[in-house]
Amino acid sequence: MRDIRLVEVRSEIAAGTRGASLGIDALKIASLDAKSDFFTQFDPINVPDANDYLWKGNKFPHAKYIDGVYQVLKNVYSTIESLRIDKKFPIVLAGDHSTAAGTIMGIKAAHPDKRLGVIWIDAHADLHTPFTTPSGNMHGMPLAMASQTDNPECQINEPSEDTLMFWERIKNIGGNFPKINLEDIVFISVRDTESPEDFLIEKHGIKNFKTKEVRDLGIQEVAKQSLEILKDCDQIYISFDVDSLDSSISVGTGTPVPDGLTVKEAIELNAELIKDKRVCCWEIVEVNPTLDTENTMAENAFEVLEVTTKSLVDNF
Repeated sequence: MRDIRLVEVRSEIAAGTRGASLGIDALKIASLDAKSDFFTQFDPINVPDANDYLWKGNKFPHAKYIDGVYQVLKNVYSTIESLRIDKKFPIVLAGDHSTAAGTIMGIKAAHPDKRLGVIWIDAHADLHTPFTTPSGNMHGMPLAMASQTDNPECQINEPSEDTLMFWERIKNIGGNFPKINLEDIVFISVRDTESPEDFLIEKHGIKNFKTKEVRDLGIQEVAKQSLEILKDCDQIYISFDVDSLDSSISVGTGTPVPDGLTVKEAIELNAELIKDKRVCCWEIVEVNPTLDTENTMAENAFEVLEVTTKSLVDNF
């Protein structure tokens, strides 16, 4: 069977709303309420975060707390690299989505000759850069970081020299080359984008299975087509942001968006995709229990986590 390792990243430094660092513990509470022994099956690895930077105040308006984000990404990168070198399968439980860049960098560093595809199940494209971001929140930038994308054609900001110094350092974690090609990304349920991201999606022909298409085609067909688009990739990484769920469900996340997936659709989709033998890492992010009085988001997210892990184990 796959040698699974749980990786816990309690980072919330790159989110616009505080509380995502508590998401992992909310998942554990949800597992207790479900009377599940899921978390007794794995010895988790805790990746050091840089949330203490939040107390220092932000000095980088176009890439908030980028100095701390750089530290976290290096920590995630080295953890994932060593796990993949040892042929472990990381299941990553993370707070804000910026850390996905570190995950991608680590996967690539372990096997630099293998082409890596990404399935990004999310309400957002996360393709912003310090040059294009409207908010400065770096959880909207991980795919740009991992692909070394600046998107100068759509520049609206003038980031400071210090910001750009850290931005270059981040893009070069694991080597000065793109860790993924933008053409090797598949979006599912992405529906809240800005024009600089739309520009990149069109320029690179990135497929986005919108929620209606998921329903029209059916989960099996969407999974099949997603994997077919990535047929030339040797490895696949799946990142599941809980805000891909509809805003009626995803109260407990920082940026809920209408017209998203149901819990059932998310469960079936992840459980189907992870059956592909090229999948080498799966991740769940952005549970924020401070926005959710009943822990409903974490309970739904835990169900996705448990069923997806079971599918991985059963189909090896």
